[in-house]
Amino acid sequence: MWRVYLVYFFVLLFALLIVGKIIYIQVKEGDELRALAKTQELKVFTIDANRGNILDDKGNLLATSVPVFEIRMDVASPNIPDALFNQNVDALAAGLARVIGQKTRQQYKAILVKNRKKGRRYVWLGSKVTYDQLKELRKLPVFNRGRNAGGLIVNQTPRRELPFKELAARTIGFESGNKKYLVGLEGAYSDILSGKNGQQVKRRINHGDWVPVYDENDVEPRDGLDLQTTIDINIQDIAENALLRQLLNHKAFQGCAVVMEVKTGKIKAIANLTYDSTDGKYKESYNYAIGASIEPGSTFKLPNILVAIEKGNVKLTDSVITGVGFEVIHGVPVQDVHKIKTGRITVRDVFEHSSNVGMAKIITRTFAEKPKIYTDALYEMGLNRPLGIDIKGEGRPLIKSPEDKDWWGTTLTVMAYGYEIRQTPLQTLTFYNAIANDGKMVKPRFVEAIKVGDEVKERFETEVINPQVVSPETVKIGQSLLEGVVSEGTAKNSFKNCGYKVAGKTGTAKIASGGKYRRDYNATFVGYFPADDPKYSCIVSINRPTNGKYYGGSVAAPAFREISDKLYATTIALHVNNQLAEVDVPPPMPEDPVAYDDLQDIYAELNIKAADLITTENWAVANNEEGQVIIEPADDQFKRNVVPDVRGMKAKDAVFLLENKGLKTRISGRGFVRSQSVRPGTPLTKGRVIKLQLAVY
Repeated sequence: MWRVYLVYFFVLLFALLIVGKIIYIQVKEGDELRALAKTQELKVFTIDANRGNILDDKGNLLATSVPVFEIRMDVASPNIPDALFNQNVDALAAGLARVIGQKTRQQYKAILVKNRKKGRRYVWLGSKVTYDQLKELRKLPVFNRGRNAGGLIVNQTPRRELPFKELAARTIGFESGNKKYLVGLEGAYSDILSGKNGQQVKRRINHGDWVPVYDENDVEPRDGLDLQTTIDINIQDIAENALLRQLLNHKAFQGCAVVMEVKTGKIKAIANLTYDSTDGKYKESYNYAIGASIEPGSTFKLPNILVAIEKGNVKLTDSVITGVGFEVIHGVPVQDVHKIKTGRITVRDVFEHSSNVGMAKIITRTFAEKPKIYTDALYEMGLNRPLGIDIKGEGRPLIKSPEDKDWWGTTLTVMAYGYEIRQTPLQTLTFYNAIANDGKMVKPRFVEAIKVGDEVKERFETEVINPQVVSPETVKIGQSLLEGVVSEGTAKNSFKNCGYKVAGKTGTAKIASGGKYRRDYNATFVGYFPADDPKYSCIVSINRPTNGKYYGGSVAAPAFREISDKLYATTIALHVNNQLAEVDVPPPMPEDPVAYDDLQDIYAELNIKAADLITTENWAVANNEEGQVIIEPADDQFKRNVVPDVRGMKAKDAVFLLENKGLKTRISGRGFVRSQSVRPGTPLTKGRVIKLQLAVY
């Protein structure tokens, strides 16, 4: 029995030790272990805030966040029987290849089989999957059994989308790398757009799933605010297409086109295109207008001539000898494109015909003994200071001073026609905008308001940089000179038969490379319109044209003309109100059929009375009969057996009309019909293909 008692004793002792340990754990270590268990059972998850939208001035989306999904699978889930998996793995792999398309059917099958054998529970199948693709995935074999029984794991993440793609893409910008890269408006207003992430406590349940606890520690996310910009997407489209056309025509490396509202400084369009040799296309990859601090060349003759007039008592009627267009001035060989008139010209002629020889003589003879008066006057204008715009990466301007170490005996001479100084295209435009604005220099701005839905949280107002860059009298002289460049000078050929006044200046600057000026040029035209009542200022700058032409008047000015023509026709005419009635000008007649409601609105806005012969809403045309506008139906051409004119129509209306007449349509672009491949009035041939080119007007 003693052996029995001995065994009993040890069993009793072991039991007592267990009970003692339990008591020790409960009493001594209980609080610590309970806290540890809770951390393993409960976890705080971050709830991402929705990023705010970026809008144009009329509320159109320029940038927004859309959900995309990462797809994974609990391929070794015990809820998926082997028989079910083996029977459906081929069909599942084929579906993954068809819907996601990031692997082949064979590759997906190998991934599924291999990871099931290894017991993997979290296998990657694809990323950047759209919601439509996700709906298709949920219908696939195995996945169609539901979340737990089918093993489908979906992780949602937001992706930033630009609905208008390349339009103003670099100015809209992006944020990446945990805010390491902050580009454009996305970067400048990141904190406002980002909002504030929330927190939610979740509990772990079966199969490692987490479910919300919904306790008082939850923090709701605060979504980002919306940013309403000053950009008008229609003007942006006009500027970008005009710039692209000239870049292609002249095989240039890069360029920019910026449109600014004169009174307010609002940037209505900013296009930046750079040639990408990898695919042979122009892309918005660098904000040339803001970041490129370059020697401006002849566009800097405007501040120079104004300083000479204001500080040196130079008069437009003063005589300057330019000879044959070549002279060595202070040791610098200075050359004009050609001899100007007789070789003895006025100061006005020097500016309007962009004479380098004449400008060098005016500046050197006026300021050679007192160069600091000249540079101080440029500083007073504000040309040596950055604009301080919100977008990061603004190039720094450079205006040398006689006190600088790199001020040479030749510096004053070459500064006279725009060298040894630096300005970005936007800085140059801002000065010209000030002249259009009667001397008041306003800061370019890209943002109109910060909003939540339709509620405005903060509105941005016009900021004045310099209330008067030069005296009002000198401003008037500057305006007269800029109008003369277009009517009599270097831009005359580009603005022939222009139905409104334009003021501006051409600029052609050699580009320094390796310390030497080679045959690479930057061609610019900058100005404003209409000159008698400026509404918009604009700059077009084209870098390294290589197709033979390189002067600002022949390379950049045509893009400016295209922009100003279209803006004047589509925008400014809507602001003249009663002015048409005050002069003997025939009322405007649209060339193409227009929606009835739109045609009525146009004439109502222009305060022009129109006789209405239409009793139902339809397409309409306007005719001028003895000064009276007659609105008539445009249906006749649609009823006849000819190809109708669908230009100006929405795509769906044009397609409906043409296909009802037996034609086949091919569409490219977006917006409204800009052109059609078959001429209107051509006899109808059923089955014929007609191509429609769309554009945003």
